[in-house]
Amino acid sequence: MTQTPQNPAPNPAAGNGSDRRGWPLWEVFVRARRGLAHQHVGSLHAPDAALALQNARDIYTRRSEGVSIWVVPSSAIVASSPQEKDSFFDPALDKAYRHPTFYDIPEGVEHL
Repeated sequence: MTQTPQNPAPNPAAGNGSDRRGWPLWEVFVRARRGLAHQHVGSLHAPDAALALQNARDIYTRRSEGVSIWVVPSSAIVASSPQEKDSFFDPALDKAYRHPTFYDIPEGVEHL
């Protein structure tokens, strides 16, 4: 279940650094107890990596759901564009060398 943290509106009257508009956005990945891979579970704002890691632990693993947490600055993530999906994920049918049709399989090799 993906959960998105709800950040309260900044309170400029607090005067104690609660203005989060300057804090970077962090993406949070958690590896479950029985899982092999980290899964993206949400995002949060934090001033640095150490606090992002602590906040991610408090928000996304309250019930001991995970054994490992990654926090990554959102600005460090590079993604493909949905508008370029046709050309980016174009099937490689014109690249025959990627298919093992040109190779002779030796006798005695069962699983290749």
